[in-house]
Amino acid sequence: MSSTQTTEVSEPRVVHLEDLKVMVGGQGGDGTLTVINLLSHALKQIGAYTYDTRNVLSRIRGGHADGVLRASVRPILSIGDGLDVLVAFDEEAVEVAKEQLLDHAVIIYDNSHSQLKTVLKPTVKVYSAKFGEIAGLELKKTLLKNTISFAVLCRVLGLADQLAEEAINWRYARRGGDVLQSNLQALKIGFRLADQLGVKPSISFPKTEPKQGLIQITGDEAVGIGFIAGGGRFYAGYPITPASEILEYLQANLPKFNGVALQAEDEISAINMALGASLAGARAMVATSGPGQDLMTEGLGQAGMAEIPLVIVEVQRAGPSTGMPTKHEQSDVNHVVFAGHGDFPRLVVAPADASDCFYLTVDALNLAEKYQLPVFILMDQALGQNTQTVPEFDFSRVSVDRGKLLSPADLSRMSVYKRYEFTEDGISPRTLPGTPDGFFQVTGNEHNEWGFVSVDRTNRAKIMRKRMLKVEVAKKDMPRGRVYGDQDARIGFISYGSNLGPILEAIEQLGKRGVKTKFLLLRSIYPLLEEVQEFLETVDTAFVVESNLTGQLAGLIKREYGYADKIVGINKYDGS
Repeated sequence: MSSTQTTEVSEPRVVHLEDLKVMVGGQGGDGTLTVINLLSHALKQIGAYTYDTRNVLSRIRGGHADGVLRASVRPILSIGDGLDVLVAFDEEAVEVAKEQLLDHAVIIYDNSHSQLKTVLKPTVKVYSAKFGEIAGLELKKTLLKNTISFAVLCRVLGLADQLAEEAINWRYARRGGDVLQSNLQALKIGFRLADQLGVKPSISFPKTEPKQGLIQITGDEAVGIGFIAGGGRFYAGYPITPASEILEYLQANLPKFNGVALQAEDEISAINMALGASLAGARAMVATSGPGQDLMTEGLGQAGMAEIPLVIVEVQRAGPSTGMPTKHEQSDVNHVVFAGHGDFPRLVVAPADASDCFYLTVDALNLAEKYQLPVFILMDQALGQNTQTVPEFDFSRVSVDRGKLLSPADLSRMSVYKRYEFTEDGISPRTLPGTPDGFFQVTGNEHNEWGFVSVDRTNRAKIMRKRMLKVEVAKKDMPRGRVYGDQDARIGFISYGSNLGPILEAIEQLGKRGVKTKFLLLRSIYPLLEEVQEFLETVDTAFVVESNLTGQLAGLIKREYGYADKIVGINKYDGS
């Protein structure tokens, strides 16, 4: 039986694209995301902007998994529609993708287990070979079918063999030895196989010089870099999808900057460790997702009551309970804004792309220390884990504001020091443990200005107002939103997070149809700023776009500013 087959009978017509979409699909453990990463790197070298996403199950191996890469000649922040190329390691991947395949699409199919039976459009080209079997026979490792398929994919796209080889070296050079050599050998086998299949370039993408000053990065990685750049020196976390990459990044890199990043036994321990580190003077952060945030809620209240600076990254996923750990959702808005027993202050900022993840992490560290309270960085699975092309971070923009942190000299000039002193802005001067002549008293109970436990009614009312005042005062320092689109439009969108990319493209498509729209991208979720009211006053209808069933952001806007007659929800909650 022949190990290869192709439907090609004539020289293929080359389709020239400035916006390319490729899916690689198979079973968990097939290395689908590796092919996406290799292709993303190769396309970056010819000047492409890239964005990729993943569709995986919450397991180590097995079950359908795929990655999708979009490359464009212009900046992009969404995955787009349709598929130009599909690399399928099994027929299930073809079934999953077939409705998205465009008329000119090309399929590279591994028929190691079965010939392709799925009925496709007659215009779809199929190159079929026993990738897995060949890798097992020639390289003694079936997994190397992914590198073999990458070689064939590069030929379909007309990418130079040298470019593909450079991508392999980029990916595996650090591992060196047999790993690098076996992948380079698999690449050669793939090129040989492409020749046997008669593969000719059928899709082309414009080739330019690599764009300077751009990086490919995920939101989670950007948060890690922002934490280090912003002076963060203590991180505690527990592995949880889709926030685990923050822990992994900081464990690998924070010690290089004399910081500590550790994996606690659970989320309860993580937040309490971070509270202790913050009290001792370190800029501290934790990161988690919905189920972990449930466990951190008691510690959150402690931070609010004792006025302890702390940054909490909440990378949302589909819930409730364990939910769908690897799937996208934005259903924790109510959780981060309202969670906790009793009233206490907190701030919530919301980055929209990887650049925002870097800069808003720095901002969150400053806000936490300046206002002495917990600050949430509210993200989502797509923002946290998808890779995107963004400008290199400008470290000259980073500054550190530790607020009313007293030095020994500051303290010596004070006639009396009270840790929770009543002030006009609600922010009390603070010292660190061990500061000479500094009185240090911390409790989770209600307390007076000195920090001593108090149940006095007058004190209770006064100190509650003191703490909550900080939320109002902080508005002046909260990150402002951005307005896109036609400023005169009477139809508006309001949203946050990774919805930025899809909404910008929707505005563009609507504009081509003669429909004028504009978009308020929120970067502060709590407190909501006056920009929301100002925007609502300029439109007849505001579509609030969010990935949850109940319209949590829309509900928060109505609660704070009203305008219920203008607000219409666009809600997506299928996990995609």
